[in-house]
Amino acid sequence: MKKIAVYFPLLLLICAAAGRAQGKEAYRIGPRDLIQVKVDEDTRLNGSSRVAEDGTINFTLLGDVQVGGKTTAEVSAVLKRLLEEKYMQRATVDVAVLEFRSRPIAVIGAVKAPGNLGFSGRWTLLEALTAAGGLGENHGNVAYILRRADNGLSDQVTIDLDDLLLRGDPKLNIPIYANDLINVPATIEVTVYCLGQVSRPGALLLKSSERISLLSAIAHAGGLTDRASKKILIKRSPGASGPRELTVDFNRILAGKEPDVELRQGDVIVVKESFF
Repeated sequence: MKKIAVYFPLLLLICAAAGRAQGKEAYRIGPRDLIQVKVDEDTRLNGSSRVAEDGTINFTLLGDVQVGGKTTAEVSAVLKRLLEEKYMQRATVDVAVLEFRSRPIAVIGAVKAPGNLGFSGRWTLLEALTAAGGLGENHGNVAYILRRADNGLSDQVTIDLDDLLLRGDPKLNIPIYANDLINVPATIEVTVYCLGQVSRPGALLLKSSERISLLSAIAHAGGLTDRASKKILIKRSPGASGPRELTVDFNRILAGKEPDVELRQGDVIVVKESFF
């Protein structure tokens, strides 16, 4: 199933909004960011500075200047004013963020080097995954990008990794911005045993990046036979927490009236024959 088909209109809106929100005029500088300053009138003042924990940079001629919490346009205006007040009649100042370290991209889950990425400039999803060492061998088939805005709101975009990596769909290689969280869930492997009135009884090796449930196990076993009882017994191993046996109503789960049961390693599903 192509997850992106459901989310693509939302994805376009999110990316457009994020681009506006995190553009040059909107990003607010923070500690550990690396910023570049250019002064057209005196190239000796040009250079890059790492923002200190107190939000200041040490700028030639001016000493410590507070830049934390300001946009690049606001910092440009501050430096222009200070230079014109003290050293030159006119100053044309341009400020750019080279490294966004105060709000790094975070990559978690099934990647080879999970953690924070102090990225430079604007990245794409593929670049971020590459910087995290690439996908782990146990990765699932989707990636979730949690986009967190300054106002506390967040959106989640779901990307089908097969479409991105195997089919090379360029639309899925979306821009990644400061403070984004990329989650690549690992594939879970669970072996369960389905016995009795199912089309293909026996051991089932189920793999998923999401929870593995009774309905998915019954589906992998070919479904219930015509003689199957709708009351299904689930037996659990002695070391499992909770009750050793569960009896559930298949029809009520199928109708959404009862929650689908999450399966655990070694569960035995017993579907008895109905006598009615």
